[in-house]
Amino acid sequence: MKYELMFPDQIRQAIDENWPAVLPVGVLEYHSEHCVVGVDLLLVIRALEHLEKEMKLVIFPPFVYGAASYAVEPPERNGTINVSTKAIHLLAREIFIAFLRVGFRNIHVFIHHQSENFLAGMPTDLAMKLAAREAIFQLIEKELGEGWWGKETMANYYERHQSGTNPFNWIQFHPFMDEETQKMFPIDHAGRQETSLMMTFCPEGVDMKKWKQEKWYSRQAREASLEYGQSARERILETMRQVLGAR
Repeated sequence: MKYELMFPDQIRQAIDENWPAVLPVGVLEYHSEHCVVGVDLLLVIRALEHLEKEMKLVIFPPFVYGAASYAVEPPERNGTINVSTKAIHLLAREIFIAFLRVGFRNIHVFIHHQSENFLAGMPTDLAMKLAAREAIFQLIEKELGEGWWGKETMANYYERHQSGTNPFNWIQFHPFMDEETQKMFPIDHAGRQETSLMMTFCPEGVDMKKWKQEKWYSRQAREASLEYGQSARERILETMRQVLGAR
């Protein structure tokens, strides 16, 4: 269910039943001439909309103003919108605090931007990961007070972690494509892979009549196909189901 369309009793049900609540994260970035600028966000949104039909799921309004960077092309007349990590961090922290105060404890953030470096982290996900940690610490200290970890009641803290009651799992971050999926369908930028994904997840966001071969990074888009995109789509949806607890 889309959060903005939920009634309060539905929100309470989602909290009480510990539904996964997902924040789609992307950027607005130039993706060559044949793809729209919202590729990174649209792929995540469309995948979640598919999963929404299969399982109990809360989908928060997307976070789109990420740190796109101007590494691919300058923004002028190309469309890229880049927001500083400082601004992202401050806003994301407030958003996560709000999610936690409402009562959600099974929050997942899916990102599709520079996620080939997800383990090390890149600007957007690093800023948001820090914000999430700070939000969790703030809520715990508000509820339990300073020195909460050092109290005798926390003597079994690590045993609780092993049993699955780790508060730092309240907000988890995931790449749209996990490492194994990336090996099967190598990441690119508006090339064969992303163009094929758009063909299957968001066909109105790709127009091969606009494709041009001048840019090295999008030349392989001419090899894009619906078949390749559908194979990747099935793999992506299955890994997302596993992350969100659907089998």
